[in-house]
Amino acid sequence: MPNSPAVTGSLRPAAVVNKEIRALLAAGGLLTPEGRRRYEQLVVEWAAAGQDDVAEAA
Repeated sequence: MPNSPAVTGSLRPAAVVNKEIRALLAAGGLLTPEGRRRYEQLVVEWAAAGQDDVAEAA
């Protein structure tokens, strides 16, 4: 199984990614392997976006 590429910078704000995570969860997205992979990708993107938000605020 290939590893997900590292996110070096987010193109989307954390709030946008968070909205997509919530929609995935509401739709039962964790019930499939594809949904779980998408969730993991979104969490990585969300974390990177949060770090970008903190760096911009500093």
